[in-house]
Amino acid sequence: MSPEALAEAMAATDDETHHARLAASLDGGFSSRYAEVDGVRLHYVTGGQGSPLILLPGWPETWWEYRKVLPALAARHQVYAVDIRGMGGSAKPAAGFEKKNMARDIRELVRLLGHERVDIAGHGIGAMVAFAFAANHPEATRKVAILNTTHIDDSYYDFSLVPRPDHQGPHRWWLAFQQVENLPEKLLTDGRYRHLIDYMFDLSLLNPAAIPPHDRAVYARSYTTPEAIRASQGWFRSYRQDIDDFNTYDKITAPMLGLAYGTFHDYMSQVLPTQGTDVRVAKIENTRNYLVEEQPEAVAGALLEFFG
Repeated sequence: MSPEALAEAMAATDDETHHARLAASLDGGFSSRYAEVDGVRLHYVTGGQGSPLILLPGWPETWWEYRKVLPALAARHQVYAVDIRGMGGSAKPAAGFEKKNMARDIRELVRLLGHERVDIAGHGIGAMVAFAFAANHPEATRKVAILNTTHIDDSYYDFSLVPRPDHQGPHRWWLAFQQVENLPEKLLTDGRYRHLIDYMFDLSLLNPAAIPPHDRAVYARSYTTPEAIRASQGWFRSYRQDIDDFNTYDKITAPMLGLAYGTFHDYMSQVLPTQGTDVRVAKIENTRNYLVEEQPEAVAGALLEFFG
């Protein structure tokens, strides 16, 4: 084995141990597992009993985003918190980050796990994948929950490079930053991704202490290498194709729940009912984007009520 291959194998072993320890730290008997699906190795954490529930995280997080709600959800469901393609313990291939394709990853995982139909919930990038799952695989979707991020659409083309003085914010400069080739991984490796993580969390938490230093370090660890940074860029650099795919979708026929805070709740209340045939939208108070981290009891309660 070459020195490069040996180093890669050792890093993979260390990564598996890291996720196994995190899973074991949760109350309720959770375990860290891997599956080969659609040519990609996916990592997931599972536990509980009952009907299957898939949880997909957002950026810049991993499956660990759901640590506070997993025990409550596992009381009624067999839960699977999945690192999407390119995230956390999952493989980081060179391509395939279109949300339609990533939804196929999850469909193959569901099939491999032996389930015909699942409930599915996603936040951020994970919400887009969950929406694409329901749109492309209705036969496998019982219900779908969209947390604080609607699927990308043509409106993303209208974001300003320079915000006007009356812009309500936040200015989504990071969407453009992620489109730049070869530069982000040079700027953010060797521990510097932690600065971006702290910026995003502090920007979008009412209470920054809701994600303490230990948890921020867990996330920073997953985005520290050039390979991981490049893969995370892939979620954003696929946006043009994601928009084209979205424009071909029929309305979601599975019951759909939108969870959001404040002003985005108002936006979601207008948009989501146009994208599904059976839609309800609920507000999560005292939070911003990272509602799962900041208001886990409210999120878990809303999901348990919706999924039944």
